[in-house]
Amino acid sequence: MKFGVVVFPGSNCDDDTVYALRVNLGQEVVKLWHKDHDLQGCDFVVLPGGFSYGDYLRSGAIARFSPIMDAVIAHAQRGGYVMGICNGFQVVCEAGLVPGVLLRNNGQRFISKNIYLKAQTNQSILTSGLDVERAYKIPIAHADGRYFANADTIKELQDNDQILFKYCDANGVVSQESNPNGSLESIAGVCNKTRNVFGMMPHPERAADEALGNADGKLILQQLLGVLQKQT
Repeated sequence: MKFGVVVFPGSNCDDDTVYALRVNLGQEVVKLWHKDHDLQGCDFVVLPGGFSYGDYLRSGAIARFSPIMDAVIAHAQRGGYVMGICNGFQVVCEAGLVPGVLLRNNGQRFISKNIYLKAQTNQSILTSGLDVERAYKIPIAHADGRYFANADTIKELQDNDQILFKYCDANGVVSQESNPNGSLESIAGVCNKTRNVFGMMPHPERAADEALGNADGKLILQQLLGVLQKQT
């Protein structure tokens, strides 16, 4: 399995993501520069967190038009796997690869802290083996993380089981009190209808090493390997 991590001007979680995949999970990983047009044979593309193009205009709105994104979109349309984390989630939303948008947090402030999230389905390679009753502690770091979609889209996400994660408290209770940014329905991550494109605001790559005192993120990333290895 070969992973590619896209680097935009302003990306700051690319090295974290490469480390988590290469060192913590033992996978082959290459960096993909935003001006490139070639995915270098990668099976799985990750759009990492950061502030692509300084978050000017809207977060992810300029990065969506980087040259590499033509190849990423074509890869996704062929059924290839793509995952956007934080700023990467904003990019895949702007590119129309997953439904919805990410708006400014309630309170208009940047938030950086550990939160808890809860898997909502096992019908996705990203959540396939996760305990849907367990709260996973994962860091967030964003100013524009409030997930929003119109009522019809939210219903479609619910009907198609496309909601991957919701914010919760340490006991796994989903409530407005445990929702750090005001996301509709406490949504922290979604996938597309064909379940090959994923987006999530929390950073599993920042919680993927025991040396950090938290490896809950590694449990999430490991889900990719078990299912993908069965497919190859």
